[in-house]
Amino acid sequence: MTVPREILRTSLLGPVGIAMAIAATGLPGCGPAAEKAVVAEPVAPVRPPEVKPATLPPVKFVDATSEAGIRFTHSNGAFGDKLLPETMGAGVAFLDYDNDGDPDLLFVNSCPWPGHESASPPTQALYRNDGKGHFADVTKEAGLDKTFYGQGVAVGDYDNDGDLDVYVTAVGGGHLFRNDGKGHFEDVTAAANAKGSDGWLTGAAFVDIENDGDLDLFICNYVTWNPEIDKVQGFQLTGLGRAYGPPTSFNGSLCVLLRNDGGRFTDVSEASGIQVRTPDLKVPLGKSLGVAPFDVDGDGLVDIAVANDTVQNFLFHNKGGGKFEEVAILSGVAFDSTGSPRGGMGCDWGCFANDQRLALAVGNFANEMTALYVCDRPDNIQFSDLANIYGLGAPTQPPLKFGLFFFDYDNDGRLDLLSANGHLEPDISKVQASESYEQPMQLFWNSGKPGRQMFVKVGPQAAGPDLFKPMVGRGSAYADIDGDGDLDVVVTVNNGPARLFRNEGGNANRWIRVVLEGDGKGSNRSAIGAKLEVKAGGQDCRRQLFPAKSYLSSMELPLTFGLGQAEKADELTVTWPSGKTTTRKDLVAGKIYKIEEGKPTP
Repeated sequence: MTVPREILRTSLLGPVGIAMAIAATGLPGCGPAAEKAVVAEPVAPVRPPEVKPATLPPVKFVDATSEAGIRFTHSNGAFGDKLLPETMGAGVAFLDYDNDGDPDLLFVNSCPWPGHESASPPTQALYRNDGKGHFADVTKEAGLDKTFYGQGVAVGDYDNDGDLDVYVTAVGGGHLFRNDGKGHFEDVTAAANAKGSDGWLTGAAFVDIENDGDLDLFICNYVTWNPEIDKVQGFQLTGLGRAYGPPTSFNGSLCVLLRNDGGRFTDVSEASGIQVRTPDLKVPLGKSLGVAPFDVDGDGLVDIAVANDTVQNFLFHNKGGGKFEEVAILSGVAFDSTGSPRGGMGCDWGCFANDQRLALAVGNFANEMTALYVCDRPDNIQFSDLANIYGLGAPTQPPLKFGLFFFDYDNDGRLDLLSANGHLEPDISKVQASESYEQPMQLFWNSGKPGRQMFVKVGPQAAGPDLFKPMVGRGSAYADIDGDGDLDVVVTVNNGPARLFRNEGGNANRWIRVVLEGDGKGSNRSAIGAKLEVKAGGQDCRRQLFPAKSYLSSMELPLTFGLGQAEKADELTVTWPSGKTTTRKDLVAGKIYKIEEGKPTP
């Protein structure tokens, strides 16, 4: 019997035939349940040859997890029922929670399901950095030893008191933890009206939607789910029994926007225009995971991209006055080049060519290439998916991409791309030999050359073997953990130990780091939403300070600018969320520059 197309995750279909058969029962309007499907092995995509290692930067990523003192292991609570949340993993955040100038680490964790509790349940985990890249577990003393089915994390100073607060999403609602400035967090979810919803909350971002000087909160909502509905579906992996089901068998959900009104939040989701419903039945459309804010059109207002799983992506264009318009279809970032939705997971924005071009990268499901939506003129926000044109097409098609972000790992001034990968189904290789549950990460070096030579796939010979050891990768983030000027990487593993990779050699090129602090009036203290432009060595590098990106994760707030071999940055211009600007000239390489809004520059 043929499997009805509408209950299949279309991205499980190979170029030739169906690689995985999933049957569902009890779904109205979905047709009869499938009993068996013919399995055909998909044809592997043609992959361009890798550039020889000699042409790639001599930068290695070394697994420093054990040496750094990281002992965190994610728990997905699986006990045999194969419930959909068990596949999603969790995010991770770099943040300087104690204001000592170095990035600490917060890992989000899940927990056992009701009826399967343990005597020592897993909790969220906070690790304090000693400034040299060595970490100590301070979870309990920081008050973050909380147990819930965590998903994602956002970081920002929502109360403008000078220290970073944390919002953790979860199945069943969100949790806001206020930093008291003394190394301790207090759960103020109820007092601040910050739960968001009772749904399955995933990605989140602190943003100032109206530039009033405080941080609002945008929250993604995945699907309408409960374990009872999941269990009765009867999802089957051909010949192997029950499987994890696709999101196509669950109704969508609505994103949430919480406006900050002096430290307490007001739900403005409906009034703001960020809740998207189907035009016919008026039911929630989104199945949202990754979120990436950015001022796309340069009007001084933050726009918000959302990666949706098996339905069209969203792009919320900020119209001012707290109002948004969803323009993904009009802008060209909703679908693939054939007009079909993909399984979007993580996402990030990047000015990858150091010119006017802007790209939105989205990591998609297995057998779907990473999207690279490129706009040549950001003022008209018209994008085209140019992944194939810029070298990201065929190499990114096989794996299932989750934690994806732009970063300059060799400090040459150009943004490179990293993707943490891993499948959902542990037995996928038994029905599709070209897929595996554990998958290697992918790293693409930005050569600066035109066309398909731009993003070059980096392999173990160039970057070392550690980065490419297969894992069930999910959230990912970057920071300079040891103060040496290059960016290190952390990756979470679904139901497994996290991995921390130290960058060795990225500081062979020169660099500067910039730490911003808003005035807490026209701009939030975290300076989230600030725009930075650095001119150095003939390059013009543009960044915007939005730590929320990748998959359910948050990057460090200080920004690193690679200068190549330039001995200084000729000019740095900061445009604050308030609209004010600060300019610094002749910034000597190898230093950290703290810039405070409204204060004179030395």
